[in-house]
Amino acid sequence: MQSNDARMLLHCAVPTAVAGVVAAVISGVFAGGKGAIGAASGALVVILFMGLGLYVLQRTAKSFPHLFQAMGLLLYTTQILLLFVILVVFRDTTLFDTQAFAFTLLGGTVVWVAAQGRAHMKAKIMYVEPTSDSGHKAADATEGGQQAAASGANS
Repeated sequence: MQSNDARMLLHCAVPTAVAGVVAAVISGVFAGGKGAIGAASGALVVILFMGLGLYVLQRTAKSFPHLFQAMGLLLYTTQILLLFVILVVFRDTTLFDTQAFAFTLLGGTVVWVAAQGRAHMKAKIMYVEPTSDSGHKAADATEGGQQAAASGANS
């Protein structure tokens, strides 16, 4: 994993973890110990799902850059559907408070997506890979083409 990918993951996971701690404290106050467990579980699920999704998306971008946008759309759709499946599976559990779990899952997802958007806007990602050898050749070829076009126009 490159440093900018790790930085992106960090900038998304930390705010989500903080939101999970806040949700666990609030749920612990209002719903007791089971509420705190439910909120902590919800935050953990969001961090795992979204983190794994970000990792897969970054790997896809490196291997198949032409599929990046489609993979992103497919990935986010799949993540939301899997989070819905998790909600359905744990709907009747007695291990933790399901409302705290569900609200933390929703809130954590919103925080993750907002943090990811912010991190992407702040990142200085080059959209062209600089290479010294081919860059000069491309510049020379462009100048030569412009000179040829200019001399052709002057004739």
